[in-house]
Amino acid sequence: MSSPQAPEDAPGDSNPSEDLRSVLVTRVLNLEPLDEDLFRGKNYWAPRTQQLFGGQIVGQALAAAAKSVSEDVYVHSLHCYFVRAGNPEMPVLYHVERMHTGKSFSVRSVKAVQHGKPIFICQASFQKVQPSPAQHQFSMPTVPPPEELLDCATLVNQYLRDPDFHDKYQMLVNRTAAYDMPIEIKWVNPTMLSQLQNMEPKQMFWVRARGYIGEGDIKMHCCVAAYISDYAFLGTALLPHKWQHEVHFMVSLDHSMWFHAPFRADQWMLYECESPWAGGSRGLVHGHLWRRDGVLAITCAQEGVIRLKPQVSESKL
Repeated sequence: MSSPQAPEDAPGDSNPSEDLRSVLVTRVLNLEPLDEDLFRGKNYWAPRTQQLFGGQIVGQALAAAAKSVSEDVYVHSLHCYFVRAGNPEMPVLYHVERMHTGKSFSVRSVKAVQHGKPIFICQASFQKVQPSPAQHQFSMPTVPPPEELLDCATLVNQYLRDPDFHDKYQMLVNRTAAYDMPIEIKWVNPTMLSQLQNMEPKQMFWVRARGYIGEGDIKMHCCVAAYISDYAFLGTALLPHKWQHEVHFMVSLDHSMWFHAPFRADQWMLYECESPWAGGSRGLVHGHLWRRDGVLAITCAQEGVIRLKPQVSESKL
């Protein structure tokens, strides 16, 4: 059975004849089968912490789970826990357990392993497409389209030319740059350095996979979206505090996603992120991924450890 209808190409979106195939499809999410329900995933990009990127683990785990279900079911939710820090210098093994296969819903459990120990556990639920008379959604925020916003390279150059630029803002610039990430970012209302002391725990940015994925199987677009969903997400909880504190340790504890409507992960989507609460060395973040036509495609939630220490002021003596 063919996948649910994804949105058609919008003006200004990627042309398959002009773009290379996305590395997320050809490498990151292209798992090596080792045995029945056992796969090996390769690593592509590591953040400044030199740990495995959480989005990669979520995306690869979902790709492994999707290989164990029939073609006529599609992921509607996943719930994950990060157990240990991953080592980007070695591959990850993914073991899928078939918890339940029903007429409408199927559930799969995935364990990611390195050095013989689990680093990540996940449960994903898949559903056959079913009509429903009960439908509603929130309205998408009104923001400038991605074509009117600066790309990351231009934005970073603006930061570097700012006379008030200081080493303590390097984290902001590094996050914005991320040149080797296999995704493209365009920030809505990017923060100027003079505004850092008045930031709310909210941010929005347009995001899409680099390269071409195509209409293809919606399962692959869901795996790519799982990869994308972890980028800069937990950092939303840090925005009101980063000007007065230095990040000592920040890592995701859990990650959940709910998939609502078909989408194309190689087309621009608006990621709306906010943090309703932080405390107890933890932060909670919520997110919505919107299609350009205003359809709510995905809802995300995550909690993570955030340990800070006060910024040390330079002596003026």
